[in-house]
Amino acid sequence: MKIHMPRFEKAQVLVIGDLMLDRYWHGPTSRISPEAPVPVVKVDQSEDRPGGAANVALNVTALGSGVSLVGLVGDDEAGQALEKQLSSARVNCAFSVADNEPTITKLRVISRHQQLIRLDFEEPFSSCYSDRVFDVAEPLLKNVGVIVLSDYGKGTLADCQQLIKAAKAENVPVMVDPKGSDFSRYRGATLLTPNLSEFEAIVGSCNSEEELVSKGQQLAKELELEALLVTRSEQGMTLIRVDQEELHFPARAREVFDVTGAGDTVISTLAASLAAGEDLSNAVALSNIAASIVVGKLGTAAISAPELRREVMKEQGAERGVVTEDQLLIALADARAAGESIVFTNGCFDILHAGHVGYLEQARAQGDRLVLAINSDQSVSRLKGPGRPINPVERRMAVLSGLEAVDWVLYFEEDTPERLLERVRPDVLVKGGDYGIDGVVGGEFVRSYGGEVKVLSFLDNCSTTAIVDKIQGDKE
Repeated sequence: MKIHMPRFEKAQVLVIGDLMLDRYWHGPTSRISPEAPVPVVKVDQSEDRPGGAANVALNVTALGSGVSLVGLVGDDEAGQALEKQLSSARVNCAFSVADNEPTITKLRVISRHQQLIRLDFEEPFSSCYSDRVFDVAEPLLKNVGVIVLSDYGKGTLADCQQLIKAAKAENVPVMVDPKGSDFSRYRGATLLTPNLSEFEAIVGSCNSEEELVSKGQQLAKELELEALLVTRSEQGMTLIRVDQEELHFPARAREVFDVTGAGDTVISTLAASLAAGEDLSNAVALSNIAASIVVGKLGTAAISAPELRREVMKEQGAERGVVTEDQLLIALADARAAGESIVFTNGCFDILHAGHVGYLEQARAQGDRLVLAINSDQSVSRLKGPGRPINPVERRMAVLSGLEAVDWVLYFEEDTPERLLERVRPDVLVKGGDYGIDGVVGGEFVRSYGGEVKVLSFLDNCSTTAIVDKIQGDKE
């Protein structure tokens, strides 16, 4: 399946749900307590991170999308710390303060990258706060592309139906990360994202793929859902849609440090992708990749768009080397997000020689990344005449991609790379030979948006045509 990055900056998401503050105390441990058989941790570092629905919102904004967050906090230091952190991360906080009830806080003690204990400070919010949550959320429904209900069973979403019906009235899709043994409270939502344990708690044990899909479709029909996304740990994810063939997304195995917040990452990436206009299958594929990143981190963590792009590039084989045009654009977006400048050059490169190598090294020195576009076989024949190229395009790209100076190699069918230049929009356009600056094809376009055009020299006495003539002469 081909995966591509959405325009996350176009998306607006509303997250409603249980807010939490995740606190971490870090320190070394070198002895066992004389009071009990437990390690003694000397705390030397502490940090706070948004958790629960707050982590969903943080993931959405880390991808570059706009997000508003509705939930309940207490009138306390933890609630203030949570709002301060989220606001500094560009999350629009629309909190309702619950009287005489604390902000949900989870304290984890960490030593040597291992969690030793978790201490929870919480009381479920009473159902009397449901109307407050709805009153805050309702005015925000008109300006979003997707709504996420992030339910941790702490009382914020005591009345999901009121929110779902209001969203449907505005034609806004509703994604739900569910909790508990009664999914009927989510009736009419667009999509639910239960993990396998949560799913089987509702439908019963599933002993085969066929049984899982059958029970999933039945549940979706009963609850009037469009789809179910069952997350299955090392078995990946399964997307189940009513009367459609299921889609399985395999897990991308890596070293797992902590699964905390993985479900938040899945639904936030899914929501931001759908709000950006992606179809459901591509959105789920991106969520699956995002989940593989977050489990390699400790604690709740937000996945950034550049991180996700890099993983997509690996998936598409576009991290470095021979690429297609679409793969190249993904790679360039990541490079530019990292502040890297792009150099572009082109040519036939039929028989690689010292002049080519020296020229490409010079070209790479003009910026951070080098894109090398070569003429297709048909294009070379039109430019160089019968008998050329000596080497077909696949072999030329394979050799060129092995050079340290070259980041990405692709080919174009036209006689000139002007169309490709309009897609790449390099910072620097480089050409080798005896051209004047004004004679470089595509130079006027590159200068029109502020790019540079440079002409470099090939090494003396190096020419593909001369090499071909010599070989033919030796044969005669």
